[in-house]
Amino acid sequence: MSEITDFDALREAMAENSEQPEGPARNTRAEELLTAAEKLNIPLAVIEALGHQLKVYNYSSEKGKMFVPFARLLRMWDERPEDFDEYETHSLHWVFKWVSAGMLDQPHIPLASIEKWLGEMEHRYRLAGHSERAVRSAEHSVAAHVGDVARAERAYAAWLAADRDAMADCHACELHGQGWWQAERGRDAEALELWRPVLEGEYTCAHEPHTALASSLVPLLRLGRLDEARACHLRGFRLVRAMESMRGAYADHVEFCALTGNEARGLELLAERPAYFTDDGQPRSRLDFMSVVALLMDRLTVLGLGDRQVPGPAGREWTARELAPHAREEALALAARFDERNGTAHVSERARARMARQPLVERLPLGVRSVRPAPPPAPAAAPVPVTGQPDLPALLAEARRLSDHLRPNAVEAWAAAAEAAEGVELDPRDRAEMADHEAMALGPEGADLFEHAAGLYAEAGDPGEALAARARGAYVRALAGDVDGAAVAVTGLYDEVLALYAADGTGIRQTASVVMSRARILTRRAHAGEGDGAVLAEAEAAVREVLALVGGRTGDDVRLTARIAEAQAMLGELAGLAGDLETAAELFARGASAFVAAGLPWFAVEYEARLASLAHHLGDVAEAERALRAALEHGGQQLEAPGRAQLHLQLGEVVGGRGDAVEAAEHALEAAHWADEAGESATLGAWARQQLGGFLLRQGRWAEAAEVLEAALPDLTAETHGDGAVVQTQWWLGDCLSELGEHRAAAERRLQAAEIARHWPEQHDHATLAHLAGESLGQAGLATEANQAYARAGDLWRALGDTHGLIRSLRARAWLALRAEDGLDEARGLMAEAVRECEAAREAAPDEESRQQLVAELGHTHGQFGDLLARSAVEDAEGASIRDLFEEALAQVVQAVGVFASLGDDALHSRTGAELAAGRLEADLDRRADAVARARAVLAAYEGYDGAVTGDGDGEAVRARRAEAEQLLRLLTERPH
Repeated sequence: MSEITDFDALREAMAENSEQPEGPARNTRAEELLTAAEKLNIPLAVIEALGHQLKVYNYSSEKGKMFVPFARLLRMWDERPEDFDEYETHSLHWVFKWVSAGMLDQPHIPLASIEKWLGEMEHRYRLAGHSERAVRSAEHSVAAHVGDVARAERAYAAWLAADRDAMADCHACELHGQGWWQAERGRDAEALELWRPVLEGEYTCAHEPHTALASSLVPLLRLGRLDEARACHLRGFRLVRAMESMRGAYADHVEFCALTGNEARGLELLAERPAYFTDDGQPRSRLDFMSVVALLMDRLTVLGLGDRQVPGPAGREWTARELAPHAREEALALAARFDERNGTAHVSERARARMARQPLVERLPLGVRSVRPAPPPAPAAAPVPVTGQPDLPALLAEARRLSDHLRPNAVEAWAAAAEAAEGVELDPRDRAEMADHEAMALGPEGADLFEHAAGLYAEAGDPGEALAARARGAYVRALAGDVDGAAVAVTGLYDEVLALYAADGTGIRQTASVVMSRARILTRRAHAGEGDGAVLAEAEAAVREVLALVGGRTGDDVRLTARIAEAQAMLGELAGLAGDLETAAELFARGASAFVAAGLPWFAVEYEARLASLAHHLGDVAEAERALRAALEHGGQQLEAPGRAQLHLQLGEVVGGRGDAVEAAEHALEAAHWADEAGESATLGAWARQQLGGFLLRQGRWAEAAEVLEAALPDLTAETHGDGAVVQTQWWLGDCLSELGEHRAAAERRLQAAEIARHWPEQHDHATLAHLAGESLGQAGLATEANQAYARAGDLWRALGDTHGLIRSLRARAWLALRAEDGLDEARGLMAEAVRECEAAREAAPDEESRQQLVAELGHTHGQFGDLLARSAVEDAEGASIRDLFEEALAQVVQAVGVFASLGDDALHSRTGAELAAGRLEADLDRRADAVARARAVLAAYEGYDGAVTGDGDGEAVRARRAEAEQLLRLLTERPH
């Protein structure tokens, strides 16, 4: 660290320190700089160093340290005000507000002292001629803090009535404070209306919209504006994450998680900021933080997760059950200190109310990965003495009703009946049905139990149902992989049941069950037969036999109606295996419709999902969308989490494909949520988050998209998702970060994506990403690295035969070269190379359209060449006279005019823009007549313009060109010769 020996070096060091992250390291450096300033023996140097120290303390967790430098500054002002320049005079009065607010945050400072300082502020502001607006705002803060509502309302009214002047807080901070008071008084809608310009980015400052976004969370939840609350959380947390001084806003985001079923994310937030548990430089924000820690720990305990290990104060391990009382005790102890100082109970009442808040939403999906932790299994309950026997006949009747009508939960109803029947003597029929449904619940593991059920059916005198149970057992053997064995077994059962049916020994329901089991098994064999015609034909014949048997005989029997619907869908499967996709789609639609018509919509879901895939493959996007929506509707509550996630993801892709990014994002969000619920966060969930991030990006919601994409990246792998998905995610994330002004991070993402794309056979993506990385590196001030990226992109563009990309990379390198010391010659050479490449490509253009595009590119290159030369003259004219550089620049711009003129009206706005640039250069060269002629030529070009859009611009471009030309004419005609 170099020694500071003069005022300029001190100022440079303070500016550099101001750019460092908030925290103790920056504060320590400010203290070192004050020591260095004192050695310079320049009063203003000490004043500026004290102001810098005060500022970094205020924007840190050590706010309590700012009173000492402020008191010293005030003493210096009172002793020698002439030592303060205009800026430091303004700053001294400005920080009165920080100090008054800071005193409120420190319970050891008596309320009488705070009121005294408030009076001092009012006195000094009046002497300096300032409005009382800032004073009344500070008074409002004091009154609101102690709970004096009447005084707070009076001060609030006086605050708004007073004139805004140089001492008033910025618009963003004022609106935040005003909205906070409205929310505090229960007027959430009014608060959000006040915050709207801040939330929308109309007004910003160092800590806004950070705090407004955090403050808006609970009001938005209370008003049921959940989508906005989600967006504000994702945007806002991204802003406060790295800002040490914003513990209060950070606490708001933890609270939001606790109130929306996102407890796991709340724990993640606590883990990111361990120092927040103990930093004591600002007691009031620590009170806020510990209050929401208690709230979150209580939520976890209520969920049965009290023994879960959680982040907490350093020095020991904590469970949620242990941390909850500790955090509550800390919060209430801090609140008591404030109340003792204030002489009221207001702070403690607010803290207790906050810690007692109940969830406002059961679960609000956020799009980022955060699965609600599952509580441990409940211990087995002790046996409860039976005081009354369950109503077994009623349970059996309900189970039969549900199974006869194919209702959901029929299997569970039979299980409940079986449990109630333990130790009870039952007839064989009841025991058969219980065993049959227990076997159904076991799936492929139920074959032996189906055989047991068949024996009980036979014992009960129902040979048809016994055969049906054995056929079901054969089908689950097929599901377990023994398709051929199942086919052999079901053939004998099929022959037996047909003979029995012909002899009136069983009914159509039992016969249809066996025939359907055979059709299912043969269809499964057709799937394994890889298109074998004979196998397909046999399966189709078996399915049609179901239709022939049941058709016209269903009556009111829902089971038989379901057989027809399933058979239609099975024919669709077989048509698809045979390659007849149109017929398959038609049959799937017919089968799904039949299930819905029968009052069994949940059975339609599987076939509607298949129909959607087929329709999408066939290019019928509208039918695919219809089928997916129907599947979600018909699945209802019966749809399990993995299936729901898949359907939402597919629907999001379809809807997004037709351009509706807003609805597409909603489906991707649902898909991510249900994938997490299904335990598929790293697979299906990552896909959904990737898609969600892309849809948010398309809406320009950069911060939300960045949060979601960053959450998706750790789970996206080339092995599971393909390297294309990884590259696309990095690419999108780089775009988001670029829009957010995080250029260094954007460059890292783009370079990472480019490194993967480097290995692809097709190199266009590699070239584009390298070029974008050059843009980000340049905007981050890393000129050398940017030049390397552009050069890499240029080589790739050249190899791809993309002249436009090559020329743009050369121009970008030229502008970078100009930044360097003595870089004009290199910049000139790169621009000249871009011109040569463009001219050569124009001559070799394969068609007129390509030639025209290259001509336009040539015109822009000449124009940029001229602009570069003109700017170099302004910045550094040591290598050549300014006049010579202007002459060279003018020659390039004149060439641009000629090139654009050759394109006619298609390049009208480009030509007039070049004309005006030439005119400005001619004016600088004292060629007034030529410059005037240029300006008049531009005005003449737009004579008779009636609002129609022409050429390569629009009405706005025409108005801008006219305004520029008129301004140039005015300057030229008003300026004396």
